[in-house]
Amino acid sequence: MPESSSSQTRPAPLAGVLIVEICSVIAGPACGRMLADFGADVIKIEPPDGDLVRQFGSHVGDVSLYAASILRNKQSISLDLKTAQGQAIAAELLKRADVLIENNRPGVLERLGLGWETLSAANPRLIMVRISGYGQTGPYSERPGYGAICEAVGGVRHMTGDPDRPPSRVALATTDYLSATYAAFGATMAILERMRSGQGQLVDVALYETAFTQMEPHVVAYEKLGTIPQREGANLPSMAPNSLYPTRDGGWVLLAAASNLTFERLLRAMGRVDLLQVEQFATVRARGNKKNMKALDAIIAEWTRQFDAKELEDLLVQAQVPSARAYTIADIYTDPHYEAREMLVRVEHPQLGHTIQPGIVPKLSASPGSIRRTGPELGADGESILRERLQWSEDAIAAARADGALHGASGTPRSDTR
Repeated sequence: MPESSSSQTRPAPLAGVLIVEICSVIAGPACGRMLADFGADVIKIEPPDGDLVRQFGSHVGDVSLYAASILRNKQSISLDLKTAQGQAIAAELLKRADVLIENNRPGVLERLGLGWETLSAANPRLIMVRISGYGQTGPYSERPGYGAICEAVGGVRHMTGDPDRPPSRVALATTDYLSATYAAFGATMAILERMRSGQGQLVDVALYETAFTQMEPHVVAYEKLGTIPQREGANLPSMAPNSLYPTRDGGWVLLAAASNLTFERLLRAMGRVDLLQVEQFATVRARGNKKNMKALDAIIAEWTRQFDAKELEDLLVQAQVPSARAYTIADIYTDPHYEAREMLVRVEHPQLGHTIQPGIVPKLSASPGSIRRTGPELGADGESILRERLQWSEDAIAAARADGALHGASGTPRSDTR
């Protein structure tokens, strides 16, 4: 597996951009990680007990494996923002920052003296990216909202699962990661706008709106037709065949052959070109009819059960039918395409020797991102940030620690490998 590397043909796109992150799980830290991967200097301000993400997922001893990845390429300073000095340190960092990313409930930073009006007055070039459940305005703005809750409000949860069962969920933080992507996109657009105007701005990302954007085809259909879409299970609504099909060895293969050309390829592989003459299956629209979809799925499933999953996948790939086994994480670790695309990267870790982390997305040909360091220990960079960014003396740093404003590891942290 490839090692993390800082070598590239030119500086990373966000090199020299200073970002302060005041975030907890998951959308905010993921946004900061995305921007850090492309060269931004991200200083993460954590509470004395750390970002809750350090408690999520699996651990080796006291080492959070999730934090090693989602906090990578960042520096950590642990401040008690309930203290006057903790607030003052944060404010000083934000006077120098290009971007602030925060995902607290609306009003929290205002109560700490770190609201938009105050920060932008002190630093007019500051871009403030605010991620919350329901946005900074509107009647729901003060409600607490996590990704899973906001999927329900956004209409996504109603659409997820089998039609004869209660709404289900994807066992991953999909809305959080999509919100992180929108937030990183918004931050980048604001940086580009600032190059023209010289002024920062507020970027408002709401988790429920992120979820809602996935409902795009149903929004226009409801207004014109009054259609309320229902759960379809493994199928893609109005498109068939596009589902999971069983295999002889107990596995599953997903195939998508909705277009006429691809559907014909599938039928040739099945030895069932006669189905092209069946009215219910002859067109894309006809195959998208629910009744016809079920009948077609049954025919395909009867055929797929004759093969083991890998055998069927190979046959369909040869026939140029988009398809894949339903991969487990074990399958991913042995897949040659993941290796060739550097999507499993070996990253050095001071306690564990190394971890394997997801690679960089997207891939830029001339100025790619890089993984320069693993996620730091809580507060590992606090003293160096105060010393180098704010030019504090050793006595001032010691006093901040003694007063309870500064927490976390003491001493000189492991250096950035960039």
